[in-house]
Amino acid sequence: MTSRLYYKSAYVTEWETKITKSLQREDGWYVLLAESAFYPHGGGQPCDTGTINGVAVLDVISEEDEVLHKVERLPEGETASCRIDWQRRFDHMQQHSGQHLLSAVCLKLFNAMTLSFHLGNESATIDVESPELTQEQLSGLEREVNQAIYDNHPITSYMVSPEEASRLPLVKPPTVSGNVRIVEIESVEFNACGGTHVSATGGIGMIKLLRTEKVKGNTRISFKCGSRALAEFNDCLGILGKLSLKFNTGKDDIIARVEKWEQEQKQIQAEMAALKEQNDSFVARELLEQQEVRLIAHQFENKPLKDLQNLAMKLTSLSNDPVLLVDLADFKVVLSHSGAFEQSCGGFFKEHLGAYGGKGGGSSNLAQAGFGTRDDVLAFYEFAKSRLISMVD
Repeated sequence: MTSRLYYKSAYVTEWETKITKSLQREDGWYVLLAESAFYPHGGGQPCDTGTINGVAVLDVISEEDEVLHKVERLPEGETASCRIDWQRRFDHMQQHSGQHLLSAVCLKLFNAMTLSFHLGNESATIDVESPELTQEQLSGLEREVNQAIYDNHPITSYMVSPEEASRLPLVKPPTVSGNVRIVEIESVEFNACGGTHVSATGGIGMIKLLRTEKVKGNTRISFKCGSRALAEFNDCLGILGKLSLKFNTGKDDIIARVEKWEQEQKQIQAEMAALKEQNDSFVARELLEQQEVRLIAHQFENKPLKDLQNLAMKLTSLSNDPVLLVDLADFKVVLSHSGAFEQSCGGFFKEHLGAYGGKGGGSSNLAQAGFGTRDDVLAFYEFAKSRLISMVD
C-alpha cells in the first residue's frame, strides 16, 4: 500500500523513498513507491508530473491502495529521489480550491448544487444545477467568491470515520467506503475530497468567471483562478493596448471607435457592391457585343467565384444563351442559363467533371466547379465550350 503524502500536505515537493515494485504494461513502465506525493488522476483534477531519480514521470494513476507512476524509463536503484513539478501542482491546487469555493457560493446564493468539475489545461468548468444564471447573478457570484478569497479562510484536510462524516454538514454524501478525507474551508463548507488544495483561500489569488453555456438543462461555468486569471488579464490588456494603438484612442473609447469603424466598413461595402454591379453591367454588355456564337464564354485571370456567379446571373438576365465563365487564378468554372436551354448545368457538370479532375455541382440553371491545376481547368473549359456550342447550334 502506498502512503499518500499529499493527504498530509499538498506542499511536499521533494522526498526520499523506496521503489517497492516495477511493472511493464502495454503502454510502458510503471513503478510503485513506498511513499508518494504524486497526485493521481481523480475528482476532476489531472495528475502531477515530475521526476524519480531524474527520470520523467509521465502519468500517475490510482489502483485500489496503490499509486502507479508511469515513467519514461525505469529509474536505477531501489532508492528514489522524487520531485514534483511544483508549477503544475500549485496551479492545480489554485484551480481545485477555487472550484470548491465557487461551488459553495453557488449553493449559498442560488441553491445550485455542483454536478461535475473539470480542470483543463486552459480553464476549469463546473456544471451547476440551474437552468440559467443572469449576468447580474454571475457578477454577484464573482464578487462574493473573491471576497471569500480576501477573507483568507483556512483550508484544512483530515480523515474521519464514516460515523464522524455522517455528523458533518457535507455538501454531498461521500462515495467511498471506510474512512473519508474531508476538505474544510473554515466558515464556508465541508466537502469529501481527495484532491490537493492551498492552505487558505488567499492562496487561490483570485477567481475570474469567463462565460456560461447551457448543458443538458444545467449551466456550465468556465473560470480561471490565480496565475491563470492573471495571465488572462494580461492577455486581455495586451489586446486592448493593440486596439488602442490601431485606432489611436484610449481604452475607454475603443468600443465607440470600433462601432464607427464598422459603420465605415458597411458604407465601403455598399459602395463596392454598387461599383461591382456597374462593372458587371459594363462587362456583360461588352461580352454580349463580342458574342459570335450562341454561347457566352470568357476567361478571367483573377475573378473570385462569387463574382463569376454574379456576372453569370447578370448575363442570363440579358440573354437566353448559356454562359460559361472561368477564373484561371483559382481554377473555377461557372455554367448558367436563363432556363431557355434544355441542358441542366448541374447535370452537365456531373457527367463530365470527373474526366478532368473537377469537383462541383449545382442546379439546373447554375453550377460551379473547381479544379486542381490551371491545365485541368483550361482543358475542361475548352471541352465544355466546344460541346455547348454544338448543342445550341
